[in-house]
Formats: sequence, C-alpha cells, structure tokens
Amino acid sequence: MVEGRYFDVLAANALATALSPRLVAGANRMRALFLDPAEQALHPDWESAAGGMVAGFRESVGTDTDDPRFIELVGELCLAGPRFSRLWARHDVEACEGAPKHIDHPQVGGLRLNRERLGIDGTAGQTLVVYHPDPGTDSADKLLLLASAIRTPAVS
Repeated sequence: MVEGRYFDVLAANALATALSPRLVAGANRMRALFLDPAEQALHPDWESAAGGMVAGFRESVGTDTDDPRFIELVGELCLAGPRFSRLWARHDVEACEGAPKHIDHPQVGGLRLNRERLGIDGTAGQTLVVYHPDPGTDSADKLLLLASAIRTPAVS
C-alpha cells in the first residue's frame, strides 16, 4: 500500500485489503487502529502495535505540528478515548521501518509478517509499505492461501 505522512491510505492492492478491510484508499490507519474494534482484534499485542504506530506518527509528522490536518486527527483521537491520549502523552518518537507485524487474521489465523517502509522520492512524505513473510514459513503458506482466495471468485 501507499500511505501519506498522516497514515492516510492513498492506494492499496487487493492483498493488503484482504489482510485488513480498512487498508483501502481514503482510510486512515490511526483512526482504524484506535476507533475500529475489528481492526483492534487483528493485533494480538494491540498495546505494542498502538504504541509503535503513535511513535511512528510523531516521527512522520516531525515538527510540522501546526498543520490543520495534524491538529484535526490528533484532536479527534484524543476526544475519542483515553487509549490514544495515554500513548500520545508519552511523546515517543520512533521510525517504523523493518518492524515485524503480528496479525491474528479471522480467516487464516496468526501471521508473522515483516514490514518495510520505503520512501517515495518526489512526494510529500509518501511511503510504500510492504508486508512479507519469511520464505518457507507457516505465515508464507497462509498468505498464499489468502492471496488465492482473493483471486478465486466465490461460487454461488
């Protein structure tokens, strides 16, 4: 998928959407993680995932905290509940590159994927985010199963 500096999904392929239905163009990954119980259920260690995302968000935004989009998103999430506010108050800053991601997928079960974030030259903070399993693992088999399910139309 491609995302902007505020973790807005700008483009996503079908396999990304199969991993999480919230990974679609126009969605915001911060909103999904903090406001959508179905997205929260995908993360067996939600606290760690949320803490990493907030720290990565701070790193992505940098010092551009006067931007109206930034103010709107942080304000919305702070008002939505104490979970975001508590993590935001820690002031953690951390790049989200190369981190493993654990997903408890409702169709294929537990997945351990590697996440790579690649900056896109000539854009204002856009990144290509790639999730991939280690070759030959159970997660690789499960991801292939998920990919085959999106290529095969359902029979009615």
